[in-house]
Amino acid sequence: MNELVAEFTEYLTQTKNYSVHTATAYETDIRDFIRFYENYIGANVGVAEIVRADAICFRAWMADRARCGHSNKSTARALSSLRSFYKYLAKYHNAENSAIGLISSPKIPRKLSKAIDVGDVRDMHDAIHEIDDGEPWIAARDWALVMLIFGCGLRISEALSLKNIDVSGRPDALRILGKGAKERIVPILDPVLDAIEKYTHLRPFGAAPDDPLFRSVRGLAMTPRMAEKVIEKLRHYLQLPDYVTPHALRHTFATAMLAGGADLRSLQELLGHSSLATTQLYTKVNMAEIMNIYEHAHPMADTDKDE
Repeated sequence: MNELVAEFTEYLTQTKNYSVHTATAYETDIRDFIRFYENYIGANVGVAEIVRADAICFRAWMADRARCGHSNKSTARALSSLRSFYKYLAKYHNAENSAIGLISSPKIPRKLSKAIDVGDVRDMHDAIHEIDDGEPWIAARDWALVMLIFGCGLRISEALSLKNIDVSGRPDALRILGKGAKERIVPILDPVLDAIEKYTHLRPFGAAPDDPLFRSVRGLAMTPRMAEKVIEKLRHYLQLPDYVTPHALRHTFATAMLAGGADLRSLQELLGHSSLATTQLYTKVNMAEIMNIYEHAHPMADTDKDE
């Protein structure tokens, strides 16, 4: 089975364009089931045994994970990994198991991220410049990053994947390569472009078209952890709640878009969600709060704030 699991993992990265991190998570989940199954039947597992696994076996595996302290969310993910593996076996090895389709995922409470308070968003601009008073280009970089996530709804990885050429000439939209190598077009607003332009004019290096847009103090490409630290630094400086994260900025973009009249399908495309169900979570927030965010803090609103 080791060769078959390795083959499946390679299929995920090479054919499905999954990241190495995601493919490794799938592999871990599948190997966890195989270890359980071998103990369950008291023998080594091959393709023939995998095909014969029944609903009782799958439920026993899930119960065993619960006993070992795995959360429902973790087990739901593991079950999804296993389903994908069985689909692969059916398609490429003519080894079909119908029992896996009878198993329901454990229920997971869906938590909705909180939108950032209007005043806190407004205060971030001044806080960044106060924190990085001695390094104007760093302050400009951090604000450009905040504006990209907040104004375009990008993930950190998507913002950091941008190159200089992607924002050259003040484009009307960005071409973003998101999860699963799925491409989408995201409109970019003038306040966001203004922030990026100010940063690139002050930046001391990395001006070649194919160079990464965001650079570290040493001139290297900025990493996701560095970007997270920017928000952490702001949170501590302004004494903001723990939920103020880069994802909360992205969430605030989503709620503002809904408030502006965007339909769920359009918002799904803008955010790069693979499932509309994920996007539908945004309809559960307080609409009065959304309107407040949109009217007073979002880059699409008319503000007199000088960047």
